[in-house]
Amino acid sequence: MQQTQQDKKERAKRANQEEIAYHQWATFKVNKELYGIDVMKVKEVLRYTDITPVPGAEDYILGIINLRGNVATVIDTRRLFRMQTAAVDDNTRIIMVDYNEEEVIGLVVDSVDEVINIPQNDIERAPNLAAEESGRRFVQGVCYYNKLLTILLDINKIMSSITPASEEELH
Repeated sequence: MQQTQQDKKERAKRANQEEIAYHQWATFKVNKELYGIDVMKVKEVLRYTDITPVPGAEDYILGIINLRGNVATVIDTRRLFRMQTAAVDDNTRIIMVDYNEEEVIGLVVDSVDEVINIPQNDIERAPNLAAEESGRRFVQGVCYYNKLLTILLDINKIMSSITPASEEELH
């Protein structure tokens, strides 16, 4: 009888574990901090390449690159996050992300780390530490992975903040 009770508890525990939703995040570093974006949004990762500047663009827009015949805008994540700029080195990468069905955007990061699986219930809400919303407006949540704090970014919020408003939205 005792064994049956224990078996039921074990089965219930396993059933609960199987219901946990995991989410995959592509991680990268900017200014020695670990960030993650939804891996389903990542199209590819490129070595840093020459970027053609766009006159009159916002300071966080480095310019454009030709990606197999398609033009892609490249964003400097350090400038976007209001951090000090850094020199490009051998670890610098451009993460190409799908913004919508027609547009791919590149994010320049200091280095690319790995793809991690995080249980959805391990992701905590972003703390409200910034005096203004700009510091956390891109943050979807935070979590610890291998004892390292990982800041999980909402790529849609990043993209909508850098995409110019249409004429209808302005009026």
